[in-house]
Amino acid sequence: MNAGGAVSEATSGTPAFRRILLKISGEALMGAGKFGIDPAVVNEIAEEIKQVHDLGVEVAVVVGGGNIFRGIAASTQGMDRAAADYMGMLATVMNSVAVQDALEKIAVPTRVQTAVEMRQIAEPFILRRALRHLEKGRVVIFAAGTGNPYFTTDSAAVLRALEIGADCILKATKVQGIYSADPMTDESAEFLESVTYDDVLNRHLKVMDASAISLSRDNKLPIVVFNLRTRGNILRVVTGERIGSRVGPKS
Repeated sequence: MNAGGAVSEATSGTPAFRRILLKISGEALMGAGKFGIDPAVVNEIAEEIKQVHDLGVEVAVVVGGGNIFRGIAASTQGMDRAAADYMGMLATVMNSVAVQDALEKIAVPTRVQTAVEMRQIAEPFILRRALRHLEKGRVVIFAAGTGNPYFTTDSAAVLRALEIGADCILKATKVQGIYSADPMTDESAEFLESVTYDDVLNRHLKVMDASAISLSRDNKLPIVVFNLRTRGNILRVVTGERIGSRVGPKS
């Protein structure tokens, strides 16, 4: 798939994409817990990334920080929004290092690049260096969002995907894809296999924040939303199986 195209046909084991950006929520790393990082879950995610990496697909990752700290939530309780968002950025760095550790243990070369400089832990984000890592077969994990408060990790994921020329964003969630309402609380919620960017914005669908969707729309960057909890789904999406939901331009 190119940045403005549809999902290409793919045979089993044949990648449909050359380069992807995988967006994982921080909550996905909690497993059955209420907060923190479940090493077993992180190891499972690393194994799934390895399956895709072994196909020769260039993989970048953005991990949220909601399992440790949510800046928006803290700001509603009186904390300064900028300070809260910086704390959230630090949480994404912790998660990124955890994912890096799990990948390195299964022989997947990995680099963490952070938008907030901390050289003893990760490289600073430098686009040309990130591209070089991807070309050399390293998984690149982008941490600390955009480095700016008031921007979510969804917006950071779209921004980094566009910067590296990713063919698609894979948005890993805890449900099957996009629904007309929250399927966890509304039994009548309708599953939506394919929607446009404008559908997401006009219907206030819970995919990504409005800034991220608008940026994707303006640059015709496709988004695939799927269930991370089903083992093998990352590989299924990458090899062209029609699972989850697609967000794209009007057909």
